[in-house]
Amino acid sequence: MKFKRSERLVVMTHHLTNHPNELVPLNYFVEKFSQAKSSVSEDIKIIKETFEADGIGEIKTTAGAGGGITFHPGINIEQAELVVDAFMEEIKSSDRLLPGGYMYMSDIIGNPSLMNDIGELIATLYKSSEVDAIVTIATKGIPFATAVARQLNVPIAVIRKDNKVTEGSTVSVNYVSGSSRKIETMVLSKRTLKGGLKVLVVDDFLRAGGSITGVFNLMEEFQAEVVGVSVLVEAKQVENRRFNDYTSILSVSDIDEYNQSFNIERGNCIAQLKEMKS
Repeated sequence: MKFKRSERLVVMTHHLTNHPNELVPLNYFVEKFSQAKSSVSEDIKIIKETFEADGIGEIKTTAGAGGGITFHPGINIEQAELVVDAFMEEIKSSDRLLPGGYMYMSDIIGNPSLMNDIGELIATLYKSSEVDAIVTIATKGIPFATAVARQLNVPIAVIRKDNKVTEGSTVSVNYVSGSSRKIETMVLSKRTLKGGLKVLVVDDFLRAGGSITGVFNLMEEFQAEVVGVSVLVEAKQVENRRFNDYTSILSVSDIDEYNQSFNIERGNCIAQLKEMKS
């Protein structure tokens, strides 16, 4: 089949956006379209300029026999602000406070379009961190983790609080829950992560940070390096938080469970994005 340039651009764009952060050999497109490398290179240049002009992401080329092109998803500051503000409007829309000062977000986390946009924002922030895997705690963090992993094109490791027969041999650690101050356990299959990986930890809500501190301890057992922590919502007025280096989409404060009131504002992600792009 003979493809016109416009048709080649559509097919190439579809392939690149479905294989983010993956090196695609130039010969793949040369053979697929039966075109000269010079023609395919011109196609790539058009896509590259369009992506960068519209804030879709970056396309990088690698020279040499093993070279090719790689699409890195990205989001500009204006788009990121729209995504964060859309999330904030969803949080404000109804009574969401739960006992203990937590927030009901299952309906929002289950929104694939919004999670995809947030995943793109997080992927932009960590695109230079060489993330090998996303790590989260079952179960509410899984849709968020999936969205980030989709954009970075890396696997997900899901930590559980109980041992499953289907997991095989596991590694477990005990940690102090930040909310209940109880000793709890988290478990991860030995086959889930290889040693020496760089991981990004994501979760839905950050309060004192006890659970994520437990994740840090568990990652040490796997000789994995935690290159970042990202949460959807952080509780702003918390004393003795276990760590302070993290990315948050939104920040909640002045929580009044009796009157079902709270203040919500942008988290630190926009400031971090601006600093990264400056």
